[in-house]
Amino acid sequence: MTTGAPPGAPAAPPPGRDLLAGKIVVLTAAAGTGIGGAAARRCLEEGASLALSDAHATRLAASHAELAGRYGADRVWSLPCDVTSEEQVQALIGGTVQRYGRIDVMINNAGLGGTASVLEMTDEQWSRVLDVTLTGTLRCTRAALRQLVAQGGGGAVVNNASVLGWRAQPGQAHYAAAKAGVMALTRCAAMDVAEHGIRVNAVSPSLAMHPFLAKVMSEDVLDELVTKEAFGRSAEPWEVANVMVFLASDYASYLTGEVISVSSQHP
Repeated sequence: MTTGAPPGAPAAPPPGRDLLAGKIVVLTAAAGTGIGGAAARRCLEEGASLALSDAHATRLAASHAELAGRYGADRVWSLPCDVTSEEQVQALIGGTVQRYGRIDVMINNAGLGGTASVLEMTDEQWSRVLDVTLTGTLRCTRAALRQLVAQGGGGAVVNNASVLGWRAQPGQAHYAAAKAGVMALTRCAAMDVAEHGIRVNAVSPSLAMHPFLAKVMSEDVLDELVTKEAFGRSAEPWEVANVMVFLASDYASYLTGEVISVSSQHP
């Protein structure tokens, strides 16, 4: 199994071009080495100031220290946030506004996976994945949109969906249902706030390799998934983050209600 940068993968992200210069970005599940951590770095490299959050306070503190040291303490603020808690979501948005004066972008990266056949899946397993992955995205989207409307409109929400919202995979009924829900939420929320000039879009990655994924999926399954990718490798997390940055930027000014597949997967 390939867990690092495989042959043929780009060696590093492209340099920043100030695509998010001056923007205030709120990002959930941003600590660690996955898509959220990559998105945090890419947003900072593109000139944004960042409100960083994660349910794991210790890991969040380590990420905050690293990013503040590299990009400047004035551009990084953090607050632990469990997206299953409406109170904590409100505190994240309110704290960001108190620190920076406003928000411009909300990136909803928080999600919970796992593997369980429908035959053995419990109500608790189903509900937990749906509460974090779908309802958590709703809570954060709703809070961000209310703030953006109160500010006079404009801004963007970027959600993290998955190709499993479109495609079938054994053992993933709860996760796939949640991600399909994120796609539908994205499309409908976009229509609800179009009159305010606010854009709501999503990315839909296929396979972005990082250590956490290797913990929740077997090596055999991951190896099989890699063979379905046209490039013969998984995506680097920053390759997904690049598309998030694009959707958050003014370059995507006429995109809303869209789900962009970040995938080289073929049938």
